[in-house]
Amino acid sequence: MYSFSISVSLDFEMLSTLHIKNIGIIDDLSINFEEGFNVLTGETGAGKTLIIGSLAILSGGRFSKEMIRKGEECSLIEASIFVPQSEFSEDGNIIISREVYSNGRNTCKINGNLVTVSELKRVMSKIIDIHGQHDNQNLLDSTKHIVYLDGFIGDELFNVKHKYQEYFNKYNEIKNKLKNNYGDETEKTRRLDLLRYQYNEIDVANLKIGEDLELEEKHNIMMNSEKLKENLEEIDENINSNAIEYISNSIRCLEKIEDYGEIYKSKLAELKSIYYELQETARDLSSLKDEANFDEYERDEVERRLDIIFSLKRKYGNGIEEILEYKNKLAEEIEQIENVEEINKKLKMEQKEIESKMNNLCNLMNEKREKYGIILSEKIKQEYEAKSVIVQQQIMEAISQIKQIERQSDKKVSEWQSNVALLTVNAHINYIKSKYKRNKKINQFLNDVKQDVLKNVSYFLEEDKDKKQNSTSHKIQCKEKLEIHS
Repeated sequence: MYSFSISVSLDFEMLSTLHIKNIGIIDDLSINFEEGFNVLTGETGAGKTLIIGSLAILSGGRFSKEMIRKGEECSLIEASIFVPQSEFSEDGNIIISREVYSNGRNTCKINGNLVTVSELKRVMSKIIDIHGQHDNQNLLDSTKHIVYLDGFIGDELFNVKHKYQEYFNKYNEIKNKLKNNYGDETEKTRRLDLLRYQYNEIDVANLKIGEDLELEEKHNIMMNSEKLKENLEEIDENINSNAIEYISNSIRCLEKIEDYGEIYKSKLAELKSIYYELQETARDLSSLKDEANFDEYERDEVERRLDIIFSLKRKYGNGIEEILEYKNKLAEEIEQIENVEEINKKLKMEQKEIESKMNNLCNLMNEKREKYGIILSEKIKQEYEAKSVIVQQQIMEAISQIKQIERQSDKKVSEWQSNVALLTVNAHINYIKSKYKRNKKINQFLNDVKQDVLKNVSYFLEEDKDKKQNSTSHKIQCKEKLEIHS
């Protein structure tokens, strides 16, 4: 049986509730955490790892669709966390949820607001830390030692590394530009001919932004010119021959009675306004009627222009703006190819300058790492020596228990007392060996001590005085080994 532990506190951040649905063997599970130290126990396969894994997923970790419960389309993980100091908290709490679908789609929310996975990861990194049982093994990975050293140095090195990263990115950018130098002379000529052809094709068209929309509208009018002309003529006849004449007669009638009341004057003014507006509308419609007359040549020109624009759209972009942008890119690339030698020369000079600056920063970082490496090494050594004293004390305490039993009486010590002493010593030694399992010297020493302890314990179960004398010599040797090691 294994267990996981989660520590929460009402004084600071606290994971209050965790809800998991359709993850592995978990159908629908809600866990309410209490204040203090929480432990999750259960047999192998009970789902403890799924709970910790769900927390990792909720923290922005990777999710495999194989984790979705069989027969379900999606999984849901949500948690209520008490974080009163967070910018996202509402009444001191944050509600985090992440829903993952079998097609790979993610839905992440913080207090009901949609966020990206990267944003979720950024927020949760400040709230939850998950530690595995083998995290300490990273300390033995020499490839990660420089990370620990840089973390120990702090901002003094961080600023230098940040500047180095900027130069490094710029260096790679120039390197890629130099790599893309259009190959040999034949390839360069072929590419240049193609670019010039495309540029000239767009340039000759003399495109104007919005031109295509105007031409399409005009072409639509041309295709319906007969119908437009027929209706506009009828409208013109009705307005000029009937409506305007009737309104004019009505105005003259109102002018005769306007002195009999303000209401008549008001209506006369309104009718005159209508009369003038109607005249203006009639002139506009008359112009539209004239514009509806197109000859075949004009219609052919519009269609030819539309065909040219359509052809350019099919090759170089969905609209005139995109085509003109592509034209500008063509001009830049043509200029670059025509001046490629001069450009490459400038790029190489710039690359050399950046490389020199990067070397200077590397030397500076190396000096700082050497300086602080000595300081960190001394601190680790001091800590190691302090732990060595604790190791010695633990072993001496274990062996002293045997000596205490020996001093109790001359009688043969019971088997129960001997077994208690043996178990105590053995537990201490196994614990210490687990802490220093990669140190061969300490492990060999502990094995020797263990053998001597076993001989000392077995002594108390022997009645022979000669065996007691031999066992005592083993105990003395054990003590001498401890003193030599210390």
